[in-house]
Amino acid sequence: MLLKDKVSIVTAASRGIGAGVASVLAREGSSLVIASRDFAKLEKLAKELETRHGVSVIPVKADITKREDVRRIVDTAVRNFGRVDVLAYNTGPPKPGTFMELSEEDWDYGVRLLLMSAVWITRDVLPYMIERRQGRLIYITSSTLKQPIPTLTLSNVIRISLAGLVKTLAYQLGPYNILVNGIMQGYVDTERVREVAAARAQREGRSVEDVIREIEKEIPLGRLAKPEEIGELVAFLASDKASYITGSLILIDGGRTLCV
Repeated sequence: MLLKDKVSIVTAASRGIGAGVASVLAREGSSLVIASRDFAKLEKLAKELETRHGVSVIPVKADITKREDVRRIVDTAVRNFGRVDVLAYNTGPPKPGTFMELSEEDWDYGVRLLLMSAVWITRDVLPYMIERRQGRLIYITSSTLKQPIPTLTLSNVIRISLAGLVKTLAYQLGPYNILVNGIMQGYVDTERVREVAAARAQREGRSVEDVIREIEKEIPLGRLAKPEEIGELVAFLASDKASYITGSLILIDGGRTLCV
């Protein structure tokens, strides 16, 4: 159990990548605070993980685009466990669209969702990590940092700021033994990816499975990632086995990204 007796926060955890990450961290022995806007799904996941792995899992209804909600996530962890050892930062996807299709309101919301939420929750957990002189900050971003997708303008532009956050914090927090890394995942088999595939299939008069197969052809491994495979990387980075890895942005996309 890589994370026995650790306390982790996972955001956007009710489904998809966040749920996969939470499942792996619970399996590895970590107590959890999991957050999402969908409290019904979150509560169901918390009960499943507690039953399956015998760890404490506390669900928190929160919209990470709202400052007070973010603060409540960290306050819940500290109130129940006294500390935070691992932050696994994850968000839902921003609105898709080309530059001219997006409004200024879309940009404002995208910045809160993809950047300011990371800044807020990092500010809230850091005092507890600095006090104990240990911690792990892990930011789940996207392979669009390396290889932009033309119709995902907000993701392409705003998520790149997390690369700067990872590099800067790694330098500033190294003396406190706080390790900071980012994960750049590619296509993952989630409800969201299938929703996007369904929308494309409808536009093009094709089946969803045909669209998924076309995406898989772009991936050397020939398949989408499982959410739990992102969780395995998070668990490794959160563990003592990754004690000399900081300031890294790690690609996990089955070989799809061609940029070095």
